[in-house]
Amino acid sequence: MTRDEVTAFFMRRLDDWNRRDIEALGRDYTEDAVVYSPFVGGSASGRVAIEELSRTFFAAFPDARLQWDDTLIDGDRVMMIGRLRASDAGRFMGLAPAGRSFDIPYVSLYEMKDGLIVHERRIYDFTGMLVQVGALRAKPL
Repeated sequence: MTRDEVTAFFMRRLDDWNRRDIEALGRDYTEDAVVYSPFVGGSASGRVAIEELSRTFFAAFPDARLQWDDTLIDGDRVMMIGRLRASDAGRFMGLAPAGRSFDIPYVSLYEMKDGLIVHERRIYDFTGMLVQVGALRAKPL
């Protein structure tokens, strides 16, 4: 893919993500793709499992918004840097809805092959997210 094609791919993908179009998001991955995410405590392998990961996330955080601030492209490798904002709707880790929101820095590292994602690593402050939604208490300094 050219740099312009990669940029267009990820701009469309951001729009699909913010519209919660799980099927469109799923089509961006190869059948055997792997996503590493703190949300699952490991990885989701295969397009079906990755789509289920999206369904579970959007059920817990139906108002989630992803914003990309910077994009780094190096051949078939892409890094998206931005912010993830959402409110807890109560299906997160089996907890009752707290209605509390979080706003955390978010990075995704992608490896592409033949115009599709084969690997994605999501990096974010999971502990900070847990503190902000009230699932974990931070000890004051």
